[in-house]
Amino acid sequence: MTDSQPTIAHGDEYLVIYSGGPNDGNTDTRIATDDSVDQEITVITAVDGKETLIDYTYESFVEVGGQAHVTYVFDPKDSEPVDDPEDRGDRQ
Repeated sequence: MTDSQPTIAHGDEYLVIYSGGPNDGNTDTRIATDDSVDQEITVITAVDGKETLIDYTYESFVEVGGQAHVTYVFDPKDSEPVDDPEDRGDRQ
């Protein structure tokens, strides 16, 4: 992977890969609204049945089969608080 920005045009799709946080390992498809990928993404995620706003920040990308696969890392500082699974007691 590289730290540079992918070459992407307005309207192109790119694959988002979430790293860390409650969406760790999940993917999503986004459409470029300008000539670049988003630097930050806020995702509404259900955590213990409660909708929570989770922020992710651009980290890197790799091009696979002509499509950008962009990795975003969990940003706990800008996200709503989420209980660590180890702090939930008997709740999962």
